[in-house]
Amino acid sequence: MKGTSENSGRRRAAGLWILAFVLMLSAAVYQRYTGPTYRLRGSYPAGDGPVHYRLIRSAYSTSDTVVSIPAPAGVTGDLVYRRYPTEDDFSRVPLERRGEQLVGVLPAQPPAGKLEYHLELMTPAGPVVAPDTGENAVIRFKGWVPAWVLILHVAFMFFGVLVAWRAGIGALFSGRGIRKLSWAALALFTVGGLLLGPWVQKYAFDDWWTGIPFGWDLTDNKTLVMWLAWVFALLAINRGAKRDAAGDRATGGKTARLAVVIASIVTVAVYLIPHSMAGSQLDYGAVDRGVAPADAIGIG
Repeated sequence: MKGTSENSGRRRAAGLWILAFVLMLSAAVYQRYTGPTYRLRGSYPAGDGPVHYRLIRSAYSTSDTVVSIPAPAGVTGDLVYRRYPTEDDFSRVPLERRGEQLVGVLPAQPPAGKLEYHLELMTPAGPVVAPDTGENAVIRFKGWVPAWVLILHVAFMFFGVLVAWRAGIGALFSGRGIRKLSWAALALFTVGGLLLGPWVQKYAFDDWWTGIPFGWDLTDNKTLVMWLAWVFALLAINRGAKRDAAGDRATGGKTARLAVVIASIVTVAVYLIPHSMAGSQLDYGAVDRGVAPADAIGIG
């Protein structure tokens, strides 16, 4: 009977890990396809059917950025852009053909600088504007971030999500092991969000932290809220363990389990907010008044 019980427990634990992994993977996919910096998808009619495209919305400040769009033979057009958000006149650059693509070049901007742009195409079926949403695409520029720093940051954050959601799911059932899982989640979020996150921010926008108490950067602030949620969950676990006459630190009582569930819900809420929303944005008005670009970065 003991062996049967142990096997059942292992299967249940494996099932909870699989469920947590599926949820983590769903969050990764959601983050990949949402937010203001991921490529803007669309299509336009030409030839035998629609032509699908993806317009770039994030680039490095170290060089000019190539904008490209698939274009069958006979399609021509212009790249139209200006600084964002300003009332500058739009600049117009003819698109050049490179094989099956039409390409144009956007001038590099200082870190946190943005350009709004669209493509005006002339196709055999008539004029077309891309994107087809009625609004311009907005591209944000950033400083160069070493790949290994970015990879470590993303890895720690998503492993943190995996462990955090496993803790939350476990708390809904028996609560066994949630103390260790909560400590692991907090450690992963501390390294990924509060150590590597500011490092990425420093490389990209020359500032370590732009959230509370120094600013209102949404990415920094949601990371802080999530981290605090797990700090409070662990405080509840430790308090519950002290009150437990049996000294069972594995469960920590109903209050501790509820705190872990709440922390997991906060984590879900954080990852439902697209990445880079309300992030760093260069104030071109200040730059035009003579302020150095590094000192003219706000939130937008």
